Amino acid sequence: MKKTLQHLGPFSDLAAAARRSQPLFPMARPGTATKKLLRQTLGFAPGPEAPRSVRTERRWERDGVRGEEISWSVGYGPRTSAWLLRPAEVKPATRLPGVVALHDHGGFKFLGKEKIADGPDETPAVLRPYRKNYYGDRAFANALAREGFAVLVPDVFLWGSRKFPLETMSDMERGVGALMQSRWRDKTTPAEMALYNASAGLHEHTVEKYCRVLGTTLAGVISHEDRVAVAYLKSRPDVKANAIGCIGLSGGGGRSTLLQGTCDSIKAAIVVGMMSTFEGLLDHNIVGHTWMMFPAGWSRHGDWSDIAACRAPSPLLVQYDRDDNLFTPAGMKAAHRRIAAHYKSVGATRNYSGQFYSGPHKFDLEMQTAAFAWLAQHLKA
Repeated sequence: MKKTLQHLGPFSDLAAAARRSQPLFPMARPGTATKKLLRQTLGFAPGPEAPRSVRTERRWERDGVRGEEISWSVGYGPRTSAWLLRPAEVKPATRLPGVVALHDHGGFKFLGKEKIADGPDETPAVLRPYRKNYYGDRAFANALAREGFAVLVPDVFLWGSRKFPLETMSDMERGVGALMQSRWRDKTTPAEMALYNASAGLHEHTVEKYCRVLGTTLAGVISHEDRVAVAYLKSRPDVKANAIGCIGLSGGGGRSTLLQGTCDSIKAAIVVGMMSTFEGLLDHNIVGHTWMMFPAGWSRHGDWSDIAACRAPSPLLVQYDRDDNLFTPAGMKAAHRRIAAHYKSVGATRNYSGQFYSGPHKFDLEMQTAAFAWLAQHLKA
């Protein structure tokens, strides 16, 4: 009996036709060849992966955390804004292990770093229910800083300081966004944010089209900018350059996956709520995901899980939510097995950990506690 894919309907046999034209999702083994192939597929290498014209904009101390607002240029578009958070009780010159905390996608592009971190100003009211739903009702980046880490929280391409102005979007995107904005709006959401987030959801498709025409991918641009952030963190005299990690939920987990796969400076990576095989996404879970997860052409070379594992034995923790509506249980379990097999193939089974938690798409306090302890184990030794 022919399987019907819910979003392809009478064209469900397109999947089988594609498989006949070429193999899909082959096992991409860890190592130099796969890393090189991944970077070629991402297709974005505009120059040195280093921040330009770095400025410190302001400093503050709040709730046991000492913060700096940093900005830099990546060489195109507006300046990137980032927050550097350290425990206030530690002397400023003390070198600490560093972590790049990566904000999520969430269909919420008006803000970036503010979703996971507290800065010098009050937390926007719109983010209080957001954090309650996804982050255990707290700014996890600040909590991580209080655990003894230097935590860098940068905006990235499409979000916050790096977002596209609404007026640059097409009339169609803004018009449909106006009709759909109620999906993004509750009593805490300002109308301008709701309109922006709704329009930006459509605009991401336009950005990916431009990336394709320009010979690159959204995943390539985003991972490049995150590597620039890593380079900044490494350059600081108060950070241990050989002890840098990354962590993120959802779209932030996608960014963490790409960083783990492309950045040799990452010594420990955590991916939360963003892991499945491509096969596991085919029926129900393509629509709900960002283009970041689908680098053009990668399916001919490997699987999403292979990206996370391609730098094995580099330490990797993946946290899965059993009831995550963005993934199937079968897809998550298959990814877990595939990653574990990669680490076994290089004799480093202990360097990969896959943790499964009950509940929906989230990075709650239980998961954060386990993640922070794992980072301490791998970066503070």
